Amino acid sequence: MPDDKRSEILSTMANLSIYNTLTRTKQPFKPLHEGHVGMYVCGPTVYGDAHLGHARPAITFDILFRYLKQQGYKVRYVRNITDVGHLEHDADEGEDKIAKKARLEQLEPMEVVQYYLNRYHHDMEALNVLPPSIEPHASGHIIEQIEYIKKILEAGYAYESEGSVYFDVEKYNRDHHYGKLSGRNIEELHNTTRALDGQSEKRNPMDFALWKKAAPEHIMHWPSPWSEGFPGWHLECSTMGTKYLGDTFDIHGGGMDLMFPHHECEIAQSVAAQGHEAVKYWMHNNMITINGKKMGKSYNNFITLEQFFKGDHPLLTQAYSPMVIRFFILQAQYRSTVDFSNEALQASEKALEKMLDIYRRLQSLKPAEKSSVEVPDFAEKCYEAMDDDLNTPMVIAHLFEAGKIINQAADGTVTLDQEDIDRLKTLFRTFLIDILGINAAEADSASDDNTKAYAGAVDLLMDIRSNAKAAKDWATSDLIRDRLAALGFNVKDTKNGVEWKL
Repeated sequence: MPDDKRSEILSTMANLSIYNTLTRTKQPFKPLHEGHVGMYVCGPTVYGDAHLGHARPAITFDILFRYLKQQGYKVRYVRNITDVGHLEHDADEGEDKIAKKARLEQLEPMEVVQYYLNRYHHDMEALNVLPPSIEPHASGHIIEQIEYIKKILEAGYAYESEGSVYFDVEKYNRDHHYGKLSGRNIEELHNTTRALDGQSEKRNPMDFALWKKAAPEHIMHWPSPWSEGFPGWHLECSTMGTKYLGDTFDIHGGGMDLMFPHHECEIAQSVAAQGHEAVKYWMHNNMITINGKKMGKSYNNFITLEQFFKGDHPLLTQAYSPMVIRFFILQAQYRSTVDFSNEALQASEKALEKMLDIYRRLQSLKPAEKSSVEVPDFAEKCYEAMDDDLNTPMVIAHLFEAGKIINQAADGTVTLDQEDIDRLKTLFRTFLIDILGINAAEADSASDDNTKAYAGAVDLLMDIRSNAKAAKDWATSDLIRDRLAALGFNVKDTKNGVEWKL
């Protein structure tokens, strides 16, 4: 995009408001550096297949990434890969999740990482999630993490104990506020945090690991000034965020379940190491639930994305395309809870098919000399919805409103001139395809050979029916229509010719 055009767009881009978890308010978005946005989002711990709960943050921040770029910003989007240090139960105890998987499957840990990372990328590509600008691995930044720990130690907010290094939460809280993001206070943490077996080396149960000394059987470890060991889980994001985005950057995103302790610890680490916070806006998507309970590996109630795509799970009655999954997630505002059910997915599938049908009919509209209806400025309405904290369900509602006019024009009950048709095409290309990220290949007529042959056969029947109607052979015309209807086809005669869909 030329610089003058980008500047023109940015000069009008002053309306985006996003909910900042840190202030608990919607705030106008103003980047630290004009025209540039630095965004960090917590990525997956790659020791198993991605499930629906992983899809939500990926799609949520893909929408933000797309919208900021569409508005003319140059965005550096960093999404990390956790491949070391994430222990069982998200605490400073137990085995490393990846090392445990490697031990059980008799593989090298990095074999596990690469296998599931490849599958994660495949799932993201299927969901039409754009790749981030940078995808750093925790294991590739051990030196930087060690240096970061040294800064915290020098500032007096950490201590070494038996080869491990822990963050001193109570001391930090005396000077700052540990719990400001999640709204927790130190007294509450005192009452709810229990001492864990093997953690007597901590001064306080609330303290969290910056570096853990590796046990003899631990297979993932590196040399450090304190011991042969590995970094704590919370440290990687503070280290890699500031490495690639600077000491302060605009947006840090992730799932609501990461708010405490992960993101709370990130804030404490940043303040301790740098003397100030690193993040201006904290954004959190809400959870996917099943029967009101969070979907996750730890609850053993998850459905992998591959199972959705194949329909291979007891809770599913059919397979669902990646675009149905994406549309299902976008039908709710990202800060609201989404409760999974097979019925909800079926409803999303029908809604998406209606939307794609509108899109297809729009492509084939023939312009009239003059429009017989006034077409509202749907683009302005959609921009207003996106500016209101990424209100994707409202964008979808506006597109369906535009679809009513498109369907009327296709049915011949109203007329649209070329200017209105072009405006509507731009509307759907901008919001349905570019911003909401619905795959254009699915929106257009399917391209694989089998589907082309199937569509061609039905089109042939439509031609035979048209010839029969022209010859006033009503019996043959009605027979074709009725037999197709019995098979589930909807055949519609319009002024532009016959249309059919399954």
